[in-house]
Amino acid sequence: MRKRIAIFILGVLSLWGAELLRAQPALAIDPTGCVYREGDDLHWAATNLDESAWQPIAAWPGVATRTPFFWLRCRFQPGRLAEVVPRTLQITGDLSYEVYVDGQWAGSFGNIQTGDHTVGALRDYRSPALDRPGGEIVVALRMAFTPEVLVIEPMPELSLGDAALMRGQYSQQVSANVRKRWIVWLSSGLIGAAGLFFFSLFWFDRSQRYLLWAGLCWICLAELRVNEFLHFASIPYPSRVETFLYGSGQFVEFCGILLFFRLADRPLTKFYRLIVSILFCAGVLYIPVSLIPLPSAVMLRWLIDASPHVGAFLQTAFVVGGMAPLFAFWPLTRLRRSQIPVACACFLWMVTEVPYLISLFPGVPRAGQFLLFSQQYRSVAILIAVATLTLLLIKRVRATNRQRATLEGEMEAARRIQQMLAPAQVDRAPGCDVEVAFSPAREVGGDFYLCRVLPDGRQRLLLGDVSGKGAAAAMTAALLIGAAERRDADSPAKLLDHLNLVLCDCKLGGFATCLCADITSGGRLTAANAGHPPPYYNGKELPLEPSLPLGITLQTEYAETALQLEAGDRLTMLSDGVVEATNPATNELFGFERTQQISGESAYRIASAAQQFGQEDDITVLTLKFAGSEVMLA
Repeated sequence: MRKRIAIFILGVLSLWGAELLRAQPALAIDPTGCVYREGDDLHWAATNLDESAWQPIAAWPGVATRTPFFWLRCRFQPGRLAEVVPRTLQITGDLSYEVYVDGQWAGSFGNIQTGDHTVGALRDYRSPALDRPGGEIVVALRMAFTPEVLVIEPMPELSLGDAALMRGQYSQQVSANVRKRWIVWLSSGLIGAAGLFFFSLFWFDRSQRYLLWAGLCWICLAELRVNEFLHFASIPYPSRVETFLYGSGQFVEFCGILLFFRLADRPLTKFYRLIVSILFCAGVLYIPVSLIPLPSAVMLRWLIDASPHVGAFLQTAFVVGGMAPLFAFWPLTRLRRSQIPVACACFLWMVTEVPYLISLFPGVPRAGQFLLFSQQYRSVAILIAVATLTLLLIKRVRATNRQRATLEGEMEAARRIQQMLAPAQVDRAPGCDVEVAFSPAREVGGDFYLCRVLPDGRQRLLLGDVSGKGAAAAMTAALLIGAAERRDADSPAKLLDHLNLVLCDCKLGGFATCLCADITSGGRLTAANAGHPPPYYNGKELPLEPSLPLGITLQTEYAETALQLEAGDRLTMLSDGVVEATNPATNELFGFERTQQISGESAYRIASAAQQFGQEDDITVLTLKFAGSEVMLA
């Protein structure tokens, strides 16, 4: 019996306490009703205004509009507030506005004409009309919206009451929103750090282009989330910075396409070249939004993101861009074993990104709710994809560095070979002014030459060109240079016979053209040719009996041609890289006619003219000016 009485008394006290709480005056209140209207008319601040043409706040679409200017009218019942509460009107919102209380101007925030304002600001306003003991207060806001993040335009929030209490409630709400999405912020921070890491790697090594696209793609993705964090955390920063960060972050899919095709080691298809062009243009269109006048910026942003036609077209391009991993790595059966983990990480990115992009289509129901619901899962999935790609790309970078170390050793050997093929010092006999110009098409080439004064005083000139390019041709050229050494007693024809025998016996494949000339102290020139372009004598082609190049067959005989040089005579020997120089614009060869016209110039000028015309092959020019037998005998 006592237990029942106690329960009855507690129930009565609970009901009485609840009734007392309901009867207590409030410390902060929200408006009882709000209406809005598009346009800009200062008469709409009046207290007694016909609001029949206005729309209830519940009808506000919440997405981007084609005009920035709106008015909002809200009604408050100050009698619901406790008498001791200092009445402060508190407004928060990402927009510029002017405040009117019962038709009287009470303050402003930002620039109503340009839309410039500070994002994340909470403002308090005081007015004598707010201290009225009873009745109804009309608060009117003259508003200017700027292009918003994610094309969402929320109405500002208004409260009336104790400023300290309302600020505390606002801070608690902001803190709860930030804590609720901590996974998003942590994931985005790690993704941004990975992007900066790869961008730094590319900065010091420009040859690995996939590092650039990976760095930019992840930096842009993190940049979007940083923008959202600043917004959710109510951290003040300029509205134009907010718009710029959002616009520059739209290059995520553009960089992603280039990254995925690079990782697949495949060129962009024609279709994806078109998509890349569209996404690049779309990204470029976002940037001026933060720079041009407000009405034009809002209209441009509406066209890009919210218009039924252009917005849908661009969003389709973004969705197709998100599907790039499928097209980059397809068919999967052709992938190398090392590419399979990379493809899996890229597919994880794709299945996470594409649904998100679809949710942003203009007119998709509850796109914003879907985004907020899925953002945490999406961030974790993308972080897993980025972390996997980071480990795989670091492995690839290390493998590339090891290959470069090996190549560096090979190039050092190639440089030594090059010094053998093109010695810095030229051996000249008295009375023979010899000049050489050598320009390989690559680090090392197949051209070679020899300028040597033989024991009996003869000036020997040897110029050759091995078929092919690069290190293989250079090795063959080095072999022939070595074989030509210590053959001082040989005539030009016998020297070519010996070189032909060496090249045929080595069975390296390929062949080599070669031209050899000896000049005695009395000025007698003896020359033999193995398939090489004939030399020029005093600006005219010197006819030599033709023979097969070296390395073709052992059954080859090389004939000699003799000529007496006079004082002032010039002899020019050159490789076919001069004649075959090609103009890249017209695809025209330098040709024999131009070569003959400049054959009387110095070796450097002849080689330089061919290079400027368009070098395609190794270029070697060797010139000799004979001073006379008296000088050689002196």
